[in-house]
Amino acid sequence: MTATNTITKTRANTKTSVNTQAEVTSGALVSINVAGAIIGLWSLASLVGGIVAAGGPISLVKAWFGAVAGM
Repeated sequence: MTATNTITKTRANTKTSVNTQAEVTSGALVSINVAGAIIGLWSLASLVGGIVAAGGPISLVKAWFGAVAGM
């Protein structure tokens, strides 16, 4: 009787390359855009609140010029 031993070696190389710079850049871009949107909405709400408090857009402009000119 002859015994034959066969040894099979399998090697799997898996390379996963993730571009972390692109992910960080896209995350920063989203954060900056969200912050800009929040600031824009806040300024719009403040402008509308000022118009309502002044009694209209003309009154707001008059009051603003009066405040700038010191009258």
